[in-house]
Amino acid sequence: MPELPEMETYRRLLAEQLVGRTLADVYIGREKSLNVPPEPFTRRVRGRTVNSIRRRAKHLIFDLDSGDHLLLHLMLGGWMFWGSEADRPERTIQVRLDTREGSLYFIGLRLGYLHLLDASALEERLQPLGPEPLQPAMSLEQWMNRMAGKRGRLKSQLVDQQVIAGIGNCYADEICYDAGIRPSRTCPSLVRQDWERLYASVQRVLLAAVRYGGYMEHPLYTGDRLTGGFDERCQVYDREGEPCARCGTAIMKESLSGRKLFYCPECQR
Repeated sequence: MPELPEMETYRRLLAEQLVGRTLADVYIGREKSLNVPPEPFTRRVRGRTVNSIRRRAKHLIFDLDSGDHLLLHLMLGGWMFWGSEADRPERTIQVRLDTREGSLYFIGLRLGYLHLLDASALEERLQPLGPEPLQPAMSLEQWMNRMAGKRGRLKSQLVDQQVIAGIGNCYADEICYDAGIRPSRTCPSLVRQDWERLYASVQRVLLAAVRYGGYMEHPLYTGDRLTGGFDERCQVYDREGEPCARCGTAIMKESLSGRKLFYCPECQR
């Protein structure tokens, strides 16, 4: 599932392609990907200009000049492609937004969605989300206030979007590896020094992942050489059986509350 670095990469690249352009037409291949029927969705979106594209946690927000907003969550298996009909992947398209310069294709939105919301509805939808981990307001003390008093397992808290927004399965494991702490540790067992190391690792891992384009395997457009560049830099996630880059011990995979969990049994004691 795309996480903060993947959606931030999409935001930056799409802003160059789509902001300031008018949505000339809309194609809807799967009504369940929307929150309103196709006819009013098309009527409110067609002819509108994309004023800006924002990210909040794992969502993208397309701000239209009408005051409406398109809220995107790709969920598991969702991705996008920008280009022409001749260039697009041979995949089923759930939604397509057309401009004179190109089209934005939404692919794999079986669990994901593209919802049309006014300002108040958008605010209500996003209200439960916790703070962004890379914002200046997320100081060490703010991090400690939100995390250190929690119960349960560390990974479960890292991926809880109401605690900290934007971290998912992949980056929770990468952050714990970087900090040298096993993600299955209980939060009450961690001391302040552990939380300080985790805070530093959150900044280090997420900033690096954004810099290298996240781990998404599909390029956003033909010639896109940024998207997915962090995949080869993942140290533990989806690396079961591979040698740890630090000590050579085989990376292990376990299950925690239905989630995959990857770690080095030697470096993360």
